[in-house]
Parts: sequence; structure tokens; C-alpha cells
Amino acid sequence: MTRTFSRIVETVADFFLIFIIVFGIYIITHGHLTPGGGFQGGVVLAAGILLLLVAHGFSFARKIPEELLSDLEAIGGIAFILLASLGFGQSFFYNILWHEKLAFAEQVGRFFSGGAIPLMNLSVGLKVVAGITSGMFALSLFGGEES
Repeated sequence: MTRTFSRIVETVADFFLIFIIVFGIYIITHGHLTPGGGFQGGVVLAAGILLLLVAHGFSFARKIPEELLSDLEAIGGIAFILLASLGFGQSFFYNILWHEKLAFAEQVGRFFSGGAIPLMNLSVGLKVVAGITSGMFALSLFGGEES
């Protein structure tokens, strides 16, 4: 058995994935201005991948290299720690990019006004989407085999 659902379900899932990815990226990138952020956007992106997993079945999970998700999660965690350590002369999590007007230091309320916070949201989003996706893939592959 190679298919779990019809071609229609797979096509609709592929179509809606575009909107889910755009919405997840929007939540991550606007987290310093609106409710949301890296965790919420990462969960939305992981839900889009779960939609593909349900529509396409076990074959979709087997196509993703095992090391890829682990590496992405590690990169997100390391990036977050490095960004949190930038202003270590002042304090941990000191937003040196905004306070010292190095980058992302526009007027408060604008898109590029968060300093290190948008970058931290990106790293948290990367870590969350990789972690939740690897957990979903592990559960789907552990739950049963295709016959």
C-alpha cells in the first residue's frame, strides 16, 4: 500500500501548505510587534508539516534525512544562546543591537525596531519547528509500518 489518501487530498494539502508557511513566517517575523513569536510560529510551521505527513503518509517522513532536523534544532539553539550573549558586558539578554543602535534600531513600533528580538524569534522558531517535526516523524514511524 503506497498511498494513504487520494490524489485530491494530497493536492489540497500541498496547496494549503503555502498559506500555512506564509502565516507561520509572518508570526515569527512580527513577534516583537504583535502577539506571537518564535514558538507560536514554529508550531504553525510544524502543523503544516504534519498536514503533509498525514496526507502523504510514511513515505513523506522517510524522505527527510535524519540528521537534517537534528542539525536545524542545534543551529537554532546555538544561535539563540549567541544572540543572548551579545550584550554580556551589560547583562545576559541585553538587547545591544537596539540600545547601541547597531542593527534593527528604528523607531519603536516599526518592523525593524526589535534589535535582537526578531533574530531570537527566528532562532526559536527554527528550533521549535525542527523539534516538533522530529517528534511527529518519530511517532509516525514508530506507530506502525506500511504494509
